[in-house]
Amino acid sequence: MEWLESHKIPIGKWLADFVDFLNDYLFWLFDGFTVSLEYVFDLTSLALLSIPAFVMIALIAGAAWWLHRSWKMSLFIVISMLLIVNLGYWEDTMETLSLVVWATLLCLVIGIPVGIAAAHRPAMWVSIRPVLDMMQTIPTFVYLIPALTLFGLGPVPGLVATIIFVVPAPIRLTYLGVSSTPAPLIEAAESFGASKRQLLWKVELPSAIPNIMAGLTQTIMLSLSMVVIASMVAAPGLGIPILRAINQVNPAKGFEAGIAIVIVAIIMDRVCKLPEKKRRK
Repeated sequence: MEWLESHKIPIGKWLADFVDFLNDYLFWLFDGFTVSLEYVFDLTSLALLSIPAFVMIALIAGAAWWLHRSWKMSLFIVISMLLIVNLGYWEDTMETLSLVVWATLLCLVIGIPVGIAAAHRPAMWVSIRPVLDMMQTIPTFVYLIPALTLFGLGPVPGLVATIIFVVPAPIRLTYLGVSSTPAPLIEAAESFGASKRQLLWKVELPSAIPNIMAGLTQTIMLSLSMVVIASMVAAPGLGIPILRAINQVNPAKGFEAGIAIVIVAIIMDRVCKLPEKKRRK
């Protein structure tokens, strides 16, 4: 046992050297990515905060009514978001919303094409599946260390760590949806002379929409679960007051910020789900 421990494989050192290599020779790429992502994040947060709180609440409640035709959902949104305003976490909530929106968009931009490609290439799926398992199994705090080294403090390392942790969800569910397309539908399309592109856009993707939408809601929920962790690298939002509450042993402040996160999660989950009529079809 001692001999085995004395001949340790320096996996950690190799990874640290690789991160140092990236930081030394590709710093210009990471700096550019950091500046660009910080700019769009700050612009999104500024745009959300420039809208008066009552107007924003009305817009979200109206969008929920337009999508789902449910006055109960719209009423819940109005009451719950007024509670967030009352608790004094409106600005933090808008920053969290900006963080979740960009994390979700980037995860979907990466995850959906990769899931489609994996569904059409079984060998690719076999090769990336262990990687996806590893990405969701490694403690999320581990991602913050190289992200902090490469991108510095701020929202960007939090976004990067969130994307690494969350992106397996849309990949898996897109793969499941496309690969589960009923064979009779594919055979019927092929018998009418559909090309591979037409087969994808007119048969496979419409059939996979419920799974892709499930991937969207999972992406949102998992992104929100990273809010507090991302605050450890100075990512703004509702994670900051929770982190302060932990440091100050202030349960009241922690519960209030936690309630705000739960409200945001419920609203985004309900609004982004497929309407009941479409799901029945």
